[in-house]
Amino acid sequence: MDPDHAILFDPVRIGPVTAPNRFYQTPHATGLGWQRPQAGAALRGVKAEGGWGVVCTEYCSIHPSSDDSPYGFLTLWDDADECALARTAEAIHAHGALAGIELWHGGAHASNRMTRTPGIAPATQPALYHLPTTARAMDMADIRAFRGWQRTAALRAKRAGFDIIYVYAGHDYLPFQFLSARSNDRGDAYGGPLENRARLLREMIEDTKDAVGDRSAVALRLAVDELHGPRGITSEGEGRDVVAMLAELPDLWDVNVAGALGNDSKSARFSPEGFQEPYVAFVKSLTSKPVVSVGRFTSPDRMVSQIKRGIQDFIGAARPSIADPFLPAKIREGRADEIRECIGCNICRAANNEGVHLRCTQNPTIAEEWRQGWHPERVTIHPRRDKVLVVGAGPSGLEAALTLGRRGLEVTLAEEQGQLGGRLLREATLPGLATWMRVRDWRAHMIGKLANVEVFRGSAMTAADVAAFAADHVVLATGSRWRRDGVGVVGMEPRGFPGALTPDDIFAGATVTGPVVIHDDEHYFMGGALAERLAGQGHRVALVTPHTMASSWTVMTNEQDFIQARLIEAGVTLITAQSVTARSDGEARLECAYTGRESRIPCGTLILVTGRLPDDQLYRNLLALHGLPPVSRVGDCLQPSSIADAVYSAHRFARAYGQTDEGPLARERPPFQEVRP
Repeated sequence: MDPDHAILFDPVRIGPVTAPNRFYQTPHATGLGWQRPQAGAALRGVKAEGGWGVVCTEYCSIHPSSDDSPYGFLTLWDDADECALARTAEAIHAHGALAGIELWHGGAHASNRMTRTPGIAPATQPALYHLPTTARAMDMADIRAFRGWQRTAALRAKRAGFDIIYVYAGHDYLPFQFLSARSNDRGDAYGGPLENRARLLREMIEDTKDAVGDRSAVALRLAVDELHGPRGITSEGEGRDVVAMLAELPDLWDVNVAGALGNDSKSARFSPEGFQEPYVAFVKSLTSKPVVSVGRFTSPDRMVSQIKRGIQDFIGAARPSIADPFLPAKIREGRADEIRECIGCNICRAANNEGVHLRCTQNPTIAEEWRQGWHPERVTIHPRRDKVLVVGAGPSGLEAALTLGRRGLEVTLAEEQGQLGGRLLREATLPGLATWMRVRDWRAHMIGKLANVEVFRGSAMTAADVAAFAADHVVLATGSRWRRDGVGVVGMEPRGFPGALTPDDIFAGATVTGPVVIHDDEHYFMGGALAERLAGQGHRVALVTPHTMASSWTVMTNEQDFIQARLIEAGVTLITAQSVTARSDGEARLECAYTGRESRIPCGTLILVTGRLPDDQLYRNLLALHGLPPVSRVGDCLQPSSIADAVYSAHRFARAYGQTDEGPLARERPPFQEVRP
């Protein structure tokens, strides 16, 4: 261990329990929920094995009136839930870590689609998920019942073996709805002045400590700033006042910012490492209790700085612990150079928002620990030392070469360009996306440690070259290219666009003249990022999309509102619910997505951001030859998609190499027994 990092491994007391070090995996969603307890336990167990001193669950509902279906959330509604969650506590304890559980009630944020229980809130208000329904105002009987639900769930959590039990007043959920004057206009003892609005929160902490404080610590997760300025809770105003008011009551303060979830888990495109510090730095000056916060920390030196400067006592992490569950162990063992750093792309957030299990661009094994038996640091050695040729050193080619190399195969990686990275060499140059190059850098660094993997740059491979290489297996990771025919998500009919450019042309240095029109029918990051870049270069840019907002799929990565604001600030003209159907004589012809009505706008350069096609010509050329070894495609060469999918594709291939049949995909099945309260 680097002596400068030793402070990160000091034990820290939290009420009646002690964390073995300062690495604290804060609560984060997995998408596995109450339906997949074995997968959830395996995921958290790997985090503990990787050295996190505290490992917390995702949000855990305390009552059927807090139902977040169809998303993957935990529940502590009955004895069966208690037994299921005991698996997670046991998996965490098996590696000497403390187990934390985040008890949750969403209030007006809970959709209750599954339970169909009426929603509750401090005041009558529309449901916050844009549903055509209303959350009813809680009366005194409801408040007493709510306090009972928190206490009962805390007792269940204690019996299940959890060491840290949360009172959750963040992310605009029910306790925070009482706290904020924006959502609490009550005229009784729970409304009006801040002391009244904080009454329920104080009672929840006291009730929870009374129920479990003899053995379990009680943590308060509090949003100290909801980023609505003086209209709401701010870190300079009432956020600070709440901390001062409750300073010594909880055993631990877990502090962050609120508003939309995207504010707390802001992507690297819109925030640097440690971006929450200006909001949370005051907390330690007001309490003697330990403090934890997050900030997408991946640098050990920055972590040490947080401790030594008195910002927090723990290094809180969600996304960095997903990207590298063994981050603490690598620092402890003097292998900080091997940390698989989070790139802040928020693909993990997208998984939760889509209602599926967790995924990560950097770590393809996350959420596959139980289902496929994958471990982030271990792979099985292949029984034969086969000779494998990997063609293409983009994200999937690098991942294939690394994982096959770790399995003991003789791997040759051939890249036609002078640099490794493939699409990353282009995409990481876009505004805010420089951290994406970590996908290449970590894999190239780790490949450099393997004597059985050779890398050749500037080595274009023809079918004849591949045949002459005489490999036992050929892996093609030749990537993809952007389409020129305009076929996209909405516009599925090929069209002719004479002289139109694609992102490939822009990255290659094509000349851009006159008003620029970007037709975005892909809806992820590329259209918006290109618009921002070109506007920054002084071009007049219009972004045209058949959807009703710019970069619409980035709603899933919690980036869309930031992207749209950035584009507006950059002077980009946003033309929504329109498609470009033709271009001629310095104009682009548009068609309304709803009425079909046509219009025209000036267009000197048209850039099509619609779909991609696999670069599979080499694959087709190889199919025409006879006597070749098996040839496999991975990543964009097989299926153009996100970088996360490209990495996963290659990793899955490399794990399964040598198997004749991958077998059925493991699924958890319910016990088919009736469970009633």
